[in-house]
Amino acid sequence: MQVRTTRFGTVDIADDKAIHFPKGLLGFNEHKTFCLLQPNDDACFFWLQSVDDPGLAFVVTDPALFVPDYTAPIRKEQMETLQLETLEDAQVFVIVNKIDDALTGNLQGPLVVNTANRCGEQLVLAEKRWTTRHHLMSLRQAAQATA
Repeated sequence: MQVRTTRFGTVDIADDKAIHFPKGLLGFNEHKTFCLLQPNDDACFFWLQSVDDPGLAFVVTDPALFVPDYTAPIRKEQMETLQLETLEDAQVFVIVNKIDDALTGNLQGPLVVNTANRCGEQLVLAEKRWTTRHHLMSLRQAAQATA
């Protein structure tokens, strides 16, 4: 399938690579189908691009790369909704935001994707340990490290 984007033009995505979020994402309930765009082979940040709206895309990452002790507890009914037979089939992403010179992740609202059937859901965690703007990294320090 061809997906139009405002950032990358039109990209070809295999039909079986689309991720379906039956409930949509928080604040974007009407958008249900997305694809994951990977800028390069060793990228740790990806674009979660809406298939229906070229201008709707989110930067996402695997939170374990930045917060090793992070876990997203998945309840039994959520496993059923996602048709997850085992937790090993679950991939967790968080939406990333740039706040001043830092990247933050929404650890309170992780995205869980069943890698077997490409069905996803955004969870809302009750645990107050995680925030919607959890510091992931400083852009200034990252720029200095690569210089």
